[in-house]
Amino acid sequence: MNAPTKADVLSTQELQALDSAHYLHPFTDHGDLASRGARVIVKAEGVYVWDSEGHKIFDAMSGLWCVNAGYGRKELADAAYAQMMKLPFYNSFFQTTNEPAVRLAAKLASLAPEVGGRSFRHVFFSSSGSESNDTNVRMVRRYWDLLGQPERKVIISRHNAYHGSTVAGASLGGMSGMHAQGDLPIPDIVHIEQPHYHVHAAAGESPEDFGKRAARWLEEKILAVGPERVAAFIGEPVQGAGGVIIPPASYWPEIQRIVDQYGILLISDEVICAFGRLGHWFAYEKFGMRPDLVTFAKAVTSGYVPLGGVMVGDRVAQVLIDKGGEFNHGYTYSGHPVACAVALANLELMEQEGMVERVRTELGPVLEEKFEDLQHHPLVGVAETCGLVAGLTLVKRKQGLVPFDEADGAGMICRKHCFDNGLIMRAVGDRMIIAPPLCMSLAQVDELVALIRHCLDATLTELRDKGLLA
Repeated sequence: MNAPTKADVLSTQELQALDSAHYLHPFTDHGDLASRGARVIVKAEGVYVWDSEGHKIFDAMSGLWCVNAGYGRKELADAAYAQMMKLPFYNSFFQTTNEPAVRLAAKLASLAPEVGGRSFRHVFFSSSGSESNDTNVRMVRRYWDLLGQPERKVIISRHNAYHGSTVAGASLGGMSGMHAQGDLPIPDIVHIEQPHYHVHAAAGESPEDFGKRAARWLEEKILAVGPERVAAFIGEPVQGAGGVIIPPASYWPEIQRIVDQYGILLISDEVICAFGRLGHWFAYEKFGMRPDLVTFAKAVTSGYVPLGGVMVGDRVAQVLIDKGGEFNHGYTYSGHPVACAVALANLELMEQEGMVERVRTELGPVLEEKFEDLQHHPLVGVAETCGLVAGLTLVKRKQGLVPFDEADGAGMICRKHCFDNGLIMRAVGDRMIIAPPLCMSLAQVDELVALIRHCLDATLTELRDKGLLA
């Protein structure tokens, strides 16, 4: 097939053929995709997307955890157009800056609350969460070098964490499938177990006791590595791609005590959790964390334009500024004027519509109440929410939370029923997760939960028909 021109109107089948012939997708089995054809998304509005066959789909994943303000916001398109016409690009190298980047850095500093005497007045811009976490590795190690402790190189993370897919980001993450490709992790990145209560708690152990015990896995690792070699601990406040793993309330305060005791840096990876997803501008405020570095991306522009960065706390920033000289790190698109202009418009829009407060006081509590009702479904062992992220675990038997065998593919069966019934809901093993746009109405919360229940019923029927349930 010849390359299409701008005037060509392509059918779904033609687009799928071109896709298979030329487009290598992220995290995809391309042989499998070629056999079935990619779903072609052609337009979007609010919380819905439409495919090339005209199907309307409730996007309960906000694209990829990012379209917080919803689709079709003219304000963001107008901001991009205006900035493109004025200054479409200039770099931030060579003692140069641009107005949108400066304004956005100041705006982000104003939104990031001071906690426990720690404040954020500086921002380093990137284009993605992966680049931002690569920046964290460079920045953390540079910080300790400047303090005369170059042996502090080890960064501790968690199994089943996700911190990006670049070499450093994938190493920081704890995804075994990613580590199996490319000889990862790179040296001096080590992992501890995740604080997943329903998997790792002892019989009869309370969430509070488990949270403290899980946090102390960090202390054990610090002592095993040697405190003099440990540079930082990185964690998502709520693990997203790992399945919406919500730690007990006692976990992060105990983590904070440990990093303070051993003098190591704390990195809060908020690529998913920031900008209202959990009912706060930044999630560290919700969990009582006092991080030194905060990773952000995704929802800073509601996904309209790629942008990421690191909020750099004063403790780190002042060392880099006062002692560091030239920091030999950066990206062509650091502080891209169009991306920064869109981010400013997005944050202004979210403030005007009170999105963050509405998640905390209205949408989040309503979603929590309705997920408690889903807990009674015969397939659901655990259903839990935190702001506007939520997850439910499919189980073979509710008594004792007996899981399905991996070969049963219960999660993928459920995901297919979701797609077939106009719902995008992600499967992480047998954990079904959502992160819907923050612009939802209460009626759309009802619609979303009704769709989930319908798909659970269809999954239950299929599993019974296949003999996988009694």
